[in-house]
Formats: sequence, C-alpha cells, structure tokens
Amino acid sequence: MNEVYDVPYMQRTRDYYRAQGYTNDYQWAQNSATPFCMPAKPLSECRVGIVTTAMPDTDLGRNNRKIHSTLVPPIPESMYTEELSWHKTVTHTDDVNSFIPLEQLMVLEDEGGIGSLAPRFHSVPTEYSQRTTLKYDAPEILARLREDEVDITILVPL
Repeated sequence: MNEVYDVPYMQRTRDYYRAQGYTNDYQWAQNSATPFCMPAKPLSECRVGIVTTAMPDTDLGRNNRKIHSTLVPPIPESMYTEELSWHKTVTHTDDVNSFIPLEQLMVLEDEGGIGSLAPRFHSVPTEYSQRTTLKYDAPEILARLREDEVDITILVPL
C-alpha cells in the first residue's frame, strides 16, 4: 500500500513564525499574470538553462547564499542543500542527477531532443523577502540567462 505524505508547509510556516512572536502571517508570492510563454521555436532548437536553489558545495556556496553560476560540464559531484527544506525522510540529494537533470539534458542534446544545454547553471538563494527576490535576484538571474542565450529554463526548487 502506498503511503501519502502530506506536508502542510504553509500552515507549518505560519505556526513556526507565530511561535517566534511574529503577528503577521507570511505573504506568499502571487502573480496575477503568469510570466510564462510558448517557446518561439521547437525544443530541438532551444538552448535549455537550469536555475536551482541548491548552492555549490564549496566554502563560498555553503557560507555565502547569493547567486552563483556553475560551468557545465563537468556535472558537480554534490550540491549544498543542508539548509534547504524538503521531505528528507522520503528522499535525498546525494545524487545531483536525481534533482538537477544535467546528465539527462546532455543526453537529450546528443540525441537532438534539445538544441543545447546552457554552458552554466545558476543557483539562487531561498530568500523570504519578495522585495529582495524581485528587485535583485530575479533581474540578475534573467541577465545571466540572457548572457547564456537561454530559450527555456527549468526551475529546480528545493
């Protein structure tokens, strides 16, 4: 029998902040207009980029939660995810390819399924400030994706 793991993270987050003395609930980000669009060309001609909340498993990545860009290849052997939240009793992040599909995208590139994989992937901090995310992080990530001439981006949040 398959067990269902329900993680009521929104209510748990509200309860957590209330327990710390905050009186206002966290305001979850909402977009009235979806910022997604259909690709202008077939996937087999698109350059694919990746943006993740996992940080490089380096001293800088572990100690400085800021935007990082990592060249590929090579695929990193590990990513720093210890400070991030996911259902750690039913999954893990020991295998980078299980949550960042770099190897799979390289195969698709070789087979012609995608035009190309971007030369680097990008890590973004998990800020709880919508203002910081919208004012600083999102524009910087967009600029880096444009530098890499990315057509489609896969978002990998943890």
